[in-house]
Amino acid sequence: MDSVTVPGLTITYRRAGSGAPLVLLHGGFGFDSRSWAPQLDALADAYDVVAWDAPGAGGSDDPPEDFTLGDHADVLAGFVAALDRGRPHVLGLSFGGGVALALAARHPDVPRSLVLAGAYAGWSGSLPPDEVDRRLRRAADDVNRDPHEWLPEYLPGLLTPSAPDALRRRTLGLMSGVHPRASLTMLEAMAGADLRDALGSVRVPTLVLHGELDVRAPLPVATALHEAIPGARLVVLPAAGHLSNLETPEAFTRTVRAFLAGVRG
Repeated sequence: MDSVTVPGLTITYRRAGSGAPLVLLHGGFGFDSRSWAPQLDALADAYDVVAWDAPGAGGSDDPPEDFTLGDHADVLAGFVAALDRGRPHVLGLSFGGGVALALAARHPDVPRSLVLAGAYAGWSGSLPPDEVDRRLRRAADDVNRDPHEWLPEYLPGLLTPSAPDALRRRTLGLMSGVHPRASLTMLEAMAGADLRDALGSVRVPTLVLHGELDVRAPLPVATALHEAIPGARLVVLPAAGHLSNLETPEAFTRTVRAFLAGVRG
């Protein structure tokens, strides 16, 4: 793995391929750059693919406990500048989609395009207040337990009931490196964010990519993003859950490739 230092934090990342830069932003609560293995392999023929470990994930430093979604976006902007490869396409899944939207709002000249997979306009911008509170209370309780006890309890929200056992085991393995307190910081950042007012100002080509059977971010969440972002496209992947890049990797990657190929400039 490689790393760069942005003010106050060391950020690690995986990289493959050559071509136009494409930055991949993973989901929260245990995930890191390893969750993009299918896309790192499949897109490296056409893109310089970089999958970061967000602050508090993988090999990256943990952020302060009061880190907001905007702070994550600022670190991402510094990360992109340190790579020195020009304006990248930015693909974010779940928490990563929130970071991508915050980047577009705070640093509009950084992204070349956005792909928002299983994304939210922040939890407060996409979910009812009681659901936000429920998720935060659960997470706050869980970080004080042994991760091996509570990580499997999240699988029903991440994968469909028909997901093969091998994928379930692999997903748990990807989550096994969780930084419990830093992951709670990520969720608190998502809970405190409401990006609805920023959606109308997105001025780059945007794909909203969503799993048909996503129960973690139900389809109306994607529909609201699609309707609010000017010119956005919506693609729903059949039979996919929240982790659509892992559950239906071929369809996910094919859709991303087709979208990026049509981005001009």
